[in-house]
This record gives sequence, structure tokens and C-alpha cells, in this order.
Amino acid sequence: MEVITDVTTEALQKVAHAMLLGNLVAFPTETVYGLGADANNPQAIGKIFSVKNRPTNHPLIVHIGSVQELSSWAIQIPDYAWNIATNLWPAPITLVLKKSPLAKNCITGNQSTVGIRIPNHKTALSLLHEFKSLGGLGNAAPSANRFGAVSATSAKAIIEDLGEYLGTRDSIIDCGPSTIGIESTIIDCSENTPRLLRPGAISMLQIEELISKKVIHVSGLAAPRVSGNLKSHYAPKAKVLLNISPEIGSGYFALREHPTPSGVLRLGSPHDSVEFAKTLYAALRTADTLGLKVVVVRVPESGQMLEALNDRLRKASAIRSED
Repeated sequence: MEVITDVTTEALQKVAHAMLLGNLVAFPTETVYGLGADANNPQAIGKIFSVKNRPTNHPLIVHIGSVQELSSWAIQIPDYAWNIATNLWPAPITLVLKKSPLAKNCITGNQSTVGIRIPNHKTALSLLHEFKSLGGLGNAAPSANRFGAVSATSAKAIIEDLGEYLGTRDSIIDCGPSTIGIESTIIDCSENTPRLLRPGAISMLQIEELISKKVIHVSGLAAPRVSGNLKSHYAPKAKVLLNISPEIGSGYFALREHPTPSGVLRLGSPHDSVEFAKTLYAALRTADTLGLKVVVVRVPESGQMLEALNDRLRKASAIRSED
């Protein structure tokens, strides 16, 4: 496994070529780091599932470098989906669409739909463009962590989670911490009515205002399987409790306006909801590094991304019967 910190054009060309040969690359996006492979190589896709210990019926998101590539992966694309893609991408939003023959079952979890997005990150886009220049058709990439665990927002987190599972020809591109820190919004665009499957940095209201259509929020059996839609997910080893007074010996993560009780270990003091989202996963990972048994998180009451934060923390605090 090679960790790349000097991210030159030559380095990205080398990584793109290695990916085309079936190797894995963990790369940064604006949301969290992804673990990528050639989306047209079933053997490489199989390595993703093995390294992550991910169930094979849990679909992957295909990352592409331009809106023009969307029709290669999807069919019967509604006008409102084109509206989202052309006006928002690159952005932290994934569209679920009816799949084309190019989207193999190993990516879609044997479903009739496929998730697609263009990440809003300079290095990720450069990697995708280099990969395309070599004949690559897309990069399948879930978050770069063990399945069900806290998503990786730094190269250090990837090494801690996946280092022992990655091969000598796999690589990690280190571009520092993720700027958003919460996974992408997922919108099901496979039907006439758009459906929110996972909240993220782009809200339902933003989408509704753009497309002049009502978006409904669905989950469970009513929706396609997508990343992060299990009841328990994004979970550290420590038990996560929400919005209670922390007891002595527990960890505490809250906005800086909330004081730290005596005998409690402060894991972070973000100044607003945006910084809260950006640093949340790192704080949960720190709790595990320190061997804490309990982490109390006080969720912001106002600000951006509250729906996404509540979604992630609800799953992080759930009983892990599905892990």
C-alpha cells in the first residue's frame, strides 16, 4: 500500500493506471474519503467488498467526471434528474437512476437502479479525468472504512481501518481532512416523483426549489438499497448517546457554547453546525482510539445540515443488530 502526499499529475496518472489494472485507490472527496475501483471490473469490485467486509447486496456509488457520462450508466433519466445533474454537479449529491447495461449487478446489488455522482473535489475530479483518458468508464467507490463503521475523513483514518487489508499495489491519496465530513445526499430519481433516501449537505428544500417538484422522504422497504440506509451505521465501538448530560469518564462532543462537565473528556468544540459535521467522525474515531466506552453527542438545534446530522447520529447510536 502506497500513501501519496505529493499529489502531482504524474502521481494521479500512475494511480489511474493502477486502478485500470484492477487495484484499489482510496481518494478524497468533499464529503468523505472513498475506496475506489474500476467500475467495469468485477474482480476489482469484489476487492472493495472484501476489504470493507461489506455485504455484496449493498450497492456502490459510481463516480464520474462529467454530466455527459451520466447516460452511459443510466437510462430513462427524468427531466428533473437532468436538471439536478446539470445545475448542481459537481456536488455532494448522488442520483439513483434506472441502470444501463454498463452498471453490473456487482455494483448495484442486483437491483435495477444505480447510484451516480460527480464529486466536488479537485483531486477526485483530476483522478477521474486521468482514468477516463486511459479508457476507464467510471469509479465505483463506497466510503473508505470497514462496513458499518465511522466513515473516514482523513488518510490516517483509512490506514487505521483498512491498512491491514489493502494490497501492496493499492494506494491512498492524502489531501488532508474532508471539507464537509458527511456523506452525500442521495435522491432516488428512478420514478416520476423524486425521493430522498439519505440526507446530506444539499437539502430537500434546495432540490425542491431547483426542480419545482415535491421531494418525499422514504426509507426501508419502500426504497432501493443505498449506502448508509441500515438502521445501525456510521458507528464507533464506543456507545453513542444523544443529548443527555455526560457522566464522569465519558467523551463529550458539542458546540463550544456548551461547557464540559467535570471528569468528562471533551472530544471537540465546533463553533457551528458546519464545523460540527466536518469534525464529527474524527471525534468519534478519537473516542475509540482513547478506549472510551461512552460518547455523548449534543446535536445542534439550528444551522445547516441538521437533517443529515440527526440521520447519522441516530444510526450511530442505534443498537447494532444489523452490523
